[in-house]
Amino acid sequence: MNDQAVDIQFALVSHTNNGKTTLARTLVGVDVGEVRDAAHVTTFAEAHVLQASAQGDRLLLWDTPGFGDSVRLLRRLAMAGNPIGWFLREVFDRYRDRPFWLSQQALRAAKDAADVVLYLVNSSEDPRDAGYLAPEMKILEWLGKPVVVLLNQLGPPRPDEQEQAEQKRWKDYLGQFGIVRDVLALDAFARCWVHEDVFYERIGPLVDEAKRSAYARLVAGWQTDNLARFQEALRLGATQVAAAARDSQAIEAEGKANLFKSALKAVGLGKDEQKRQDAAMATLVERLNRRIADTTGALLRLHRLDPGDAGRINARVRENFAVRAPLDKAQAGLLGAVVSGAATGLSADLMAGGLTLGGGALLGAIVGALTMAGAAWGFNTTTERDRPTVQFADPFMRTLLVGAVLRYLAVAHFGRGRGQFVEGEAPAFWQAEVEQALARREADLARLWKAVRSAPDDTGAAQLVLEVLGPVTTETLERLYPGSAQQALSRRAA
Repeated sequence: MNDQAVDIQFALVSHTNNGKTTLARTLVGVDVGEVRDAAHVTTFAEAHVLQASAQGDRLLLWDTPGFGDSVRLLRRLAMAGNPIGWFLREVFDRYRDRPFWLSQQALRAAKDAADVVLYLVNSSEDPRDAGYLAPEMKILEWLGKPVVVLLNQLGPPRPDEQEQAEQKRWKDYLGQFGIVRDVLALDAFARCWVHEDVFYERIGPLVDEAKRSAYARLVAGWQTDNLARFQEALRLGATQVAAAARDSQAIEAEGKANLFKSALKAVGLGKDEQKRQDAAMATLVERLNRRIADTTGALLRLHRLDPGDAGRINARVRENFAVRAPLDKAQAGLLGAVVSGAATGLSADLMAGGLTLGGGALLGAIVGALTMAGAAWGFNTTTERDRPTVQFADPFMRTLLVGAVLRYLAVAHFGRGRGQFVEGEAPAFWQAEVEQALARREADLARLWKAVRSAPDDTGAAQLVLEVLGPVTTETLERLYPGSAQQALSRRAA
């Protein structure tokens, strides 16, 4: 072991069109290479920096061309007395059979560069049906490098027990190949960063002993960066929720009364007061949606995703968000749009029960949904400095807190995959996990909103929300990913 700066290199290989470049984009965090649903899209091996240390160490990921006709490549190698030596001198196929030559280049990159070979498989396949798998395992045996199999294309996030069962199926099959040192789930599209923490930890013992000091420095830097991103994401959510709790809108003063208005009001027919209150509520909702839009955009930028897709990710959250209030379906849909942020901009493309609403109509409908849920649930009317105001009620704030956690989960789970933001599923069972974590803190919630509103400044108010939001988000991640999330998040105390 030494403290000299070194390069540590992973070679990412797989059968063609199994998602190597997609996974490379997720790990690197930028759009690298070209992604298309076709064979042999990657035509040359290319190295990307995953992490660098202050001492000059680099962790490099090689994205390689995919293996094509693996059976034929295996036969070709078996014909030579020194298969790898012969292969490295072979150039004829570059012109006669380019796909076959690309398979050779994948092997060349792994032979020349790799400290560890990362072999990617399509997890949705049955390993017994993947005819290329056994030949490619035998090819990799010739390299003499440790191989870690990564399960890709796992589909939408599911309860942990289902994902564990799928991983076991692959581990049982791959146990027959001695070259395989580990099998890990690391999907390119819908995986949380805590999976990558496990990935880096498990690969550590496979790195040559002389390079392990450098690898430890690189992994420590990666962990520090991701924990800082997690903390900043929580701060953004807490700031947005605290701002909503502290916000209020004055109800406009009643216009000059006349005899006719006084007579209407006396017999209960005057509607001016309700209109002024509705207008104040609508202004409050509009500010909330702007803040949610800004926060979602900031979360996307923090995770190196396109902030222009804030509306799309909020819509995905809304589709799996259930409003727990005494409302009919249309009203619940509108209220869910507010909580999730899908009503951002109050635009005409918001769909509610198949009806497209314009901005003005949408404002009124959302306010109506809130008030239909009950004044105590949606808005409170108070008097500040002898002037009536409206603000969001405590039960509504609780729902905004749920929405903030779901929004973080949605952003944190989506990789760069096909370029920019990748649409995926925001599973409905996420809300149940968040609600359970909050239910264990009901006593804290009962005191929270009063403390937030009376805090001396916005920073102090956000910190109070963070003291609840942080543990709820952490507990939710730990329940979704037993073991892996706890390991990653516990480093904050290390």
